[in-house]
Amino acid sequence: MSRKIRGAAVALAAALALAACGGGDGDDPLKSGDKGSGTVTIGSADFAESELLAEIYGQAMEAKGVKVERKLKIGAREVYYGQVESGAISVFPEYNGALLAKVDKTDTASTTEAVDAALKKKLPAALEILQASKAEDKDALVVTAETAAKHKLKTIEDLKPVAKDLVVGGPPEFKTRQQGWVGLEKVYGLTFKQFKSLDTGPITLSNLTKGQIQAGNLFTTNPAIAKNKLVALEDPKNVFGAQNVLPLVYKSKVNETARAALNAVSAKLTTQDLIELNGKMETDKADPEDVAKEWLKKSGLA
Repeated sequence: MSRKIRGAAVALAAALALAACGGGDGDDPLKSGDKGSGTVTIGSADFAESELLAEIYGQAMEAKGVKVERKLKIGAREVYYGQVESGAISVFPEYNGALLAKVDKTDTASTTEAVDAALKKKLPAALEILQASKAEDKDALVVTAETAAKHKLKTIEDLKPVAKDLVVGGPPEFKTRQQGWVGLEKVYGLTFKQFKSLDTGPITLSNLTKGQIQAGNLFTTNPAIAKNKLVALEDPKNVFGAQNVLPLVYKSKVNETARAALNAVSAKLTTQDLIELNGKMETDKADPEDVAKEWLKKSGLA
């Protein structure tokens, strides 16, 4: 299932799990919100990259003397977005394209500039996006180096003569999304042989490397792409759109010192950084807190 946009079933399950926690505030990552004046509460979704980004943001603010409280691994956007909207969470690492799809499913903006401009108009008045980073974690259509060489594939557009012979694999929702199978057909005019529904990225990767599918939907910061010498096809018509990492903040709870620290992170963070940092967590089993600390030190932000 896509890490960034989960279905209603996931959201309901997460919400029920939170409701069932009971006990004190320490048992519920959403209950307490900001505690006391000047505290910034930072949250994360329930996947490693989001937790890493929350640690980077949190530690960057702490380095500037901001008091930070963490509420990590909250769940899917359907669960956490309302907590940011209510002010229970002050700062959240987001992906601009996915966030825009949350607040306006009909908006067709695809470039970083257009997506950010749309968000600034359509977010609730209490919320604000800060500076977008160059780092993106977006959907990609990926093939093996052998398939790319055989069919002379560099871009998605190059698939048109051979798509009818190729099986595409990915999470179930990929088939029904504009930023997926639907957009590939509509924008590029591609008609594939078959779509194979696969539950997770590792399963898609396994099917791809074993030749059970010829193209797969993976995320661009997945270190397995480089490790397995796969080719993420370029998307010149922006079917997948921008997915830049940026801070989503509750305006009244984030002061200028915190804002400056968050924007400084965005000014430094790149997609290649995310690939390398994800690799440390996935391959070396490094803790997100330690990976964040190392990156901040290397970047001169802590």
